Amino acid sequence: MPMFLSRLNLVNFKNFASVEVEFCPKINCFVGDNGVGKTNMLDAIYFLSMCKSGWLMADSQCVKHGEPFFVVDGIYRRNEGDDKIYCGFKLGSGKVIKKNGKEYDRIADHIGSYPLVQISPADNNLVQESGEERRRFMNLVLSQIDRSYLVALQKYNRLLAHRNKLLKSNFTNGSSYEVLEVIDVQMVEVGSYIYRFRKKFVADLQPIFERYYATISESREVAGISYISHLINDDMKALLLKNYEKDCVLQHTSVGVHRDDLDLLLDGYSAKKMGSQGQQKTLLIALKLAQFELIRQSSGIKPILLLDDIFDKLDPRRVSKMIELVGNDLFGQIFITDSNKHRLEEALGVLLNDAYLFSVADGAVERKDILP
Repeated sequence: MPMFLSRLNLVNFKNFASVEVEFCPKINCFVGDNGVGKTNMLDAIYFLSMCKSGWLMADSQCVKHGEPFFVVDGIYRRNEGDDKIYCGFKLGSGKVIKKNGKEYDRIADHIGSYPLVQISPADNNLVQESGEERRRFMNLVLSQIDRSYLVALQKYNRLLAHRNKLLKSNFTNGSSYEVLEVIDVQMVEVGSYIYRFRKKFVADLQPIFERYYATISESREVAGISYISHLINDDMKALLLKNYEKDCVLQHTSVGVHRDDLDLLLDGYSAKKMGSQGQQKTLLIALKLAQFELIRQSSGIKPILLLDDIFDKLDPRRVSKMIELVGNDLFGQIFITDSNKHRLEEALGVLLNDAYLFSVADGAVERKDILP
């Protein structure tokens, strides 16, 4: 039996005062008008897995207006038994994550235990926005694959913040130089570790990504992905030494894995500069499905798949190909949102026979045998 989320309880989470829902092990569909909270349901599932909002919202922003706290808890079912996960946040007190009643020593210890992949309209930022979005994508995938990567990333970010603070202080005494040297030694070690992880990740991702894109697009274009890093041509130690004076002038660290990027390609050209909305969306869906397969191969667990309003801007043939892919046995539990009931029914077809359908309206979530 694959891992799946069997139950979800929400208290004061975003627009939901109190919701309790039981889910199907395979496909669960949320249907309702725009703005009623369909995406908030997916974000609650994301929060339960990743201990944070998938929409880059602060925990305080997830509290229902006028309330002092929120709770998201749920039950994951797997071969070894049920796991009850509790995520609670109170204004002024912070966040608490518990597994089967025991609080984690570190929230990072939870990440990757219940892997998840989300496909949403916000993924367009992976093409259109800065490298920060694409680094976030790499970090999200790798943190779920190997917890040691997350630990290394957290350490690197602490060292980077300390180094930048030192550079901004216009230090002049010898002890400050010694501190910088100590920081640099540690950044060389952990930065090189992160680089090796990311380089292997992109190499492993590439053929899977190409295959998914070819399937969904029916080989109309060829997709590609390229890893961009300062460390491709120089090691971390040489980079820091070479750019020391520049960093002192700029008062921040100008080189390192915190400047890494990915270039998503269509027929060898940057997707940011070419391609229709449909092509770009296909590119992003293929990327996320490749992410799914890498996590599944690495962990042996089928991640939960969240599909938020993905049928918009995809032609019917590409929708059909994508549903054909996610409906097979390689995929586990899937959550889908759409504001158009008829489009959802047409897209899923016979898969609806094994799905739970939920109507979302007025802060309530109700299972329906037939959607209105």
